[in-house]
Amino acid sequence: MILVFGQTGQVARELARVLPGARFLGRAEADLTDPDACAGAITALRPDAVINAAAYTAVDKAETEEALATRINAEAPGAMARACAALGLPMVHVSTDYVFDGSGDRPFGPDAPTAPLGAYGRGKLAGEQALRGSGATHAILRTSWVFSAHGSNFVKTMLRLSETRDSLNVVADQIGGPTPARAIAEACAHIAEALTRDPALSGTYHFSGAPDVSWADFARAIFAAAGRRTRVQDIPAADYPTPARRPANSRLDCSGLDRLGLSRPDWKAGLSAVLQELEIA
Repeated sequence: MILVFGQTGQVARELARVLPGARFLGRAEADLTDPDACAGAITALRPDAVINAAAYTAVDKAETEEALATRINAEAPGAMARACAALGLPMVHVSTDYVFDGSGDRPFGPDAPTAPLGAYGRGKLAGEQALRGSGATHAILRTSWVFSAHGSNFVKTMLRLSETRDSLNVVADQIGGPTPARAIAEACAHIAEALTRDPALSGTYHFSGAPDVSWADFARAIFAAAGRRTRVQDIPAADYPTPARRPANSRLDCSGLDRLGLSRPDWKAGLSAVLQELEIA
C-alpha cells in the first residue's frame, strides 16, 4: 500500500486516479502543521512507500506567513522522512523550481546552486534538506508551473478571464515548463515503485513540461486550444508586481529522468486533456 499525504491539491487529486488503491491522508487525518502526527501516521500504517503531495503553495501569502509555510513545507516532510528511514520505506517528495533564483537563461540542473527568492522557496528548500538528511531512501521531484482541471492554476485563470476580456496583459519575460498535474502523479507513482526495487535511485530529479515557454505564449496556446479570441499583450514582470518575487528563468534540466525511465511530458497534450475534462475542447 502506498500512503499519500494530500487529498485536495492538484497532484493529490490526480494521484487518486493513478493509484486508486493508495491510502490518502487529508488535513483531518494528518495535519501538516503537526509534523509529529504525520510521522505517527506512517509508523501506524506502515505502508510500502510514501508520497508527499501536500504543501503550502500560497506563494505570496508565504511572505507574511513564513513560519507556517516552513512548518508545512519543511518540518512536516522532515518528520515524514525520518519515520520512513526508521521503517526502511522509500519516500517521494514534490518540490519546486522556486528553490532557484531564476538567473540566466540556461536550464537549472538538479545539482545547480540554490538561492530562493522568497519565503515559499526557502521553506521548500529546507524541506529538501531535511529529506536528504533523514537517511531515508527518497526522490525529490522538482517541478514547475503545475496545471490541471482542479484547483487554482494559470490555465483555469486564463480561461476564466477570457470569458469577459478581449485582451489580457501577460508576463513575457518569465520562462518555464508548464507541467500537467496528471504527469506529475504518474511520475510519482512510477518513482515510488522504482525506489522500492532499487534504493540506489535515490536523489533529486527535475520534471517539467516541454517545450519551455513564456507565460504570455502559454496563454496564447491556451486560448488557441480553447477556441478563445482573447488577445495577449506581452508585458515585463516589472509591470505586474507581486509580494513574492518569481524566478525569471524556471527552465529545468530534466535529463536525469533517464535513470528512472521517464521523460519530460508534452504540456500541449496535457493542456488538451485538461480542456476536454473541463468540456471546453
